[in-house]
Amino acid sequence: MFQFRNIKHYHHDLTENNTTCIDAVQYYLQQIAGAKNLNAFTEVFSDEALQQAAILDEKRKSGEPLKKLHGVVIAIKNVLCYKGHEVTASSKMLKGFKSLYSATAIQRLLDEDAIIIGNCNCDEFAMGSSNENSAYGNVLNALDNTKVPGGSSGGSAVAVQAGLCMVSLGTDTGGSVRQPADFCGIIGLKPSYGRISRYGLIAYASSFDQVGIFGNSVSDIALLLEIMSGGDEYDSTALNVGKWSMSHNQASKKYKIAYFKEALHHPSLDKEIKKNILTLVKKLRSEGHTITEIDFDLLDYVVPAYYVLTTAEASSNLSRYDGIRYGHQTKDNIKELTEFYKQNRTEGFGKEVQRRIMLGTFVLSSGYYDAYFSKAQQVRRLLVDQTDKIFADYEAVIMPTSPTTAFEIGNKNSDPVAMYLADIFTVFANLTGIPGISIPLFKHSNGMPFGLQVMTKKTDELTLLQLADLLLEQQQ
Repeated sequence: MFQFRNIKHYHHDLTENNTTCIDAVQYYLQQIAGAKNLNAFTEVFSDEALQQAAILDEKRKSGEPLKKLHGVVIAIKNVLCYKGHEVTASSKMLKGFKSLYSATAIQRLLDEDAIIIGNCNCDEFAMGSSNENSAYGNVLNALDNTKVPGGSSGGSAVAVQAGLCMVSLGTDTGGSVRQPADFCGIIGLKPSYGRISRYGLIAYASSFDQVGIFGNSVSDIALLLEIMSGGDEYDSTALNVGKWSMSHNQASKKYKIAYFKEALHHPSLDKEIKKNILTLVKKLRSEGHTITEIDFDLLDYVVPAYYVLTTAEASSNLSRYDGIRYGHQTKDNIKELTEFYKQNRTEGFGKEVQRRIMLGTFVLSSGYYDAYFSKAQQVRRLLVDQTDKIFADYEAVIMPTSPTTAFEIGNKNSDPVAMYLADIFTVFANLTGIPGISIPLFKHSNGMPFGLQVMTKKTDELTLLQLADLLLEQQQ
């Protein structure tokens, strides 16, 4: 029976003729068919994946050297364009729309002979923290079907959690990779802003969005990051930074790490999560690492600033979906143009997307722009400045990923503000553009997993991944 440990081991099995790409794809197709109740996929590319697997097996038999992602089975969030395939952002607004091109991130995977097995369910237009805002219905947590998987990249997280693919792509605007990874007990990376091109990613908030990666090993995530990163002529914000490698061993390195007093002692933080992280802090100190508690008095401003700025950008980005240039068009016989637009958007957008568009339009409106949007930009500037000072003295910051473990489906639906406040520990990295990773280190007495969030200075993914790898090895 096919088994997957990591990409390196899989490639070894391929070269030793212990398995084939077709074996791998057939295995995952069977797993997906047996886990339909989880609703992780919106579309599975069964025939295409098998055809690509057959081509790769023939390439290998002919003696061609393996490319970096030869036969690696990857699932992608339904906000990333893949030429000739439907991309809907899990919204009625884009139902039936097929992409005319592939996102840069997707193309770079394909160029290394990856196999894309399907599109994953997500919160509509990546707006949500529970994957309950999808036109395709809820995604269920594979560990407990009464619990949410987190959002907005819940389908991508569950695809890895339930063994429906080897690795998957999500997007992270305010925690949408790290929080689902935390709830599902897997690894979730949000790279630095600009590390991976956003070309071909359906925008929610353009100055926050970043393609992220889910996996079960740091080495697999590091490989995908290396392949997808780099400059892009189609995205002026893509960083053209040098390549790096995880190959050298840093096991003996001692790190200087900080944690925010206001985060570990926040009233919203589950007591068991707090206890486990503080126990880990003591353990790391005993091993020679420098762990320092520092003050961070801006923590309570991050969620308000984040939601003012992201909803403003969403209001602008989603204005293009009017039913004429893009998107759903009402079947009602409406002759007045404004009413026509209004009906198209009312029918096409779900309630959460409508709420955020309205909020964003409000904060950008005359008379409120300076009171809300300008103030939020000032907070963002203060956060960036304070973060730069922190990383002048420390190599990493650790923090909880979420205040709680995965909550029950429907638990926060009646209180949008409570749902927004649950992002308190993740939006910081998006506001400042730094990389962050959630690693599965702990298990709660309620049976659900939870992780630790690690962050480093912008573009220092190497330190981030090395420290994450060290922490995971220590817990095993």
